[in-house]
Amino acid sequence: MYGSICFPSHSIRGTILGADTLVKLDNKRMIPAVNLDNAATTPPFKKVVEEIEWQLTCYGSIGRGKGQKSEHSNEVYVHGRERIKDFVGANSEIYTVFYTNNTTDGINKLASALIKSPKDIVLTTRMEHHANDLPWRERARTKYAEVDEKGRLMINDIERILRKYRGRIKYVSVTAASNVTGYVNDVHDIAKLAHQYGAQIIVDGAQIVAHREFCMLGKTPEENIDYFVFSAHKMYSPFGGGAVVGLAGELNKHIPEFYGGGMVEAVCDNSVRYLPVPDRYESGSPNYPSVIGMIKAMDILKRIGFEYIHKHEQVLLKRTLDGLKKIPGVILYGDNDELADRVGILVFNLCGIKNGEVAGFLADHHGIAVRHAAFCAHPYVRRLTRAEQAQNKADAMCYPPEGMVRVSFGLYNNMTEVDWFLTAINRMCRQRDC
Repeated sequence: MYGSICFPSHSIRGTILGADTLVKLDNKRMIPAVNLDNAATTPPFKKVVEEIEWQLTCYGSIGRGKGQKSEHSNEVYVHGRERIKDFVGANSEIYTVFYTNNTTDGINKLASALIKSPKDIVLTTRMEHHANDLPWRERARTKYAEVDEKGRLMINDIERILRKYRGRIKYVSVTAASNVTGYVNDVHDIAKLAHQYGAQIIVDGAQIVAHREFCMLGKTPEENIDYFVFSAHKMYSPFGGGAVVGLAGELNKHIPEFYGGGMVEAVCDNSVRYLPVPDRYESGSPNYPSVIGMIKAMDILKRIGFEYIHKHEQVLLKRTLDGLKKIPGVILYGDNDELADRVGILVFNLCGIKNGEVAGFLADHHGIAVRHAAFCAHPYVRRLTRAEQAQNKADAMCYPPEGMVRVSFGLYNNMTEVDWFLTAINRMCRQRDC
């Protein structure tokens, strides 16, 4: 029993499309697929797909027609912004919502709009996904806060850099949860620091929205989040999609480097008058199915409850780590004893075996999907694997790190799948004499 609702694991699994799809192993045997790669993308809720299919029967162009279907679709599309604000605790008139293709698209649009000079300074961290690094690196001067020996973000290093560049750092851009270790950062504490030194905060929410309840409003205005970016495909909705929730007044002062129809009030021979937010950030025809799916997925996640999701993931995470610790040859990364500040993600290697070979063995012989390599977070992975000594060579030749194997849980995964995964790792270690 979690909170006020009891959800047997089998009933939640039954809400997921394709959770028990059969896959063919190398020996031609068919077995149920085990998806332990939810940090990359999640399967959709069945109700999400049903909602999309139904809404498509009433689909018309968004904001461009007077037919009944167009007016219906436009109403759903526009009202969706308020439902997103409610989902991320942005129930304030200071915020607006614009839709994106994904988190990467959202951060790029923000970077292209907010950065006005290559001399602008952005503070980010060595924990970030490339989506929250490269858009800033390519447009501004970037400074990076470090992680400690276990991979946790060093908040005191953020403050050190803010103090060093007092008043000159325009934005602090940080992930809410790591896609590699699953560490959850106290972004409200970071927001307070950023605001204290005259900066605004941008939060990459891709890895938090399906795992923990998130609120953009802090206990005090100084702790409020200024911009929050996330993807729908990591929260049980297909068709891509995502959103940026941000300060309406600030976004109205800027415009992204992405132009076209739908963002203008008038175009004359030699001048253009752009619409206010959110329209100026949504040029082109929108991806309506992604919006429908995202909104429905939010409703389902809220009904299941983040207290349940959190506790369920913690149980799976602990069981998996306890099992891996007993297997000779397993190398674990990060802090695998204190789990309270982690979503359901872990990374490991097998001594003497390439991570790609481990992933291939799991898939080909046991039907288990995992992620391997460096997870679009190369600087962070180098630090976790203690490859800092190769940094100079990496910078000179720009080669990827060796990487790791990642296991990431969804709310529908269960103990049977964890035990099957541990059995597979045991078999591989015995076969290879780890």
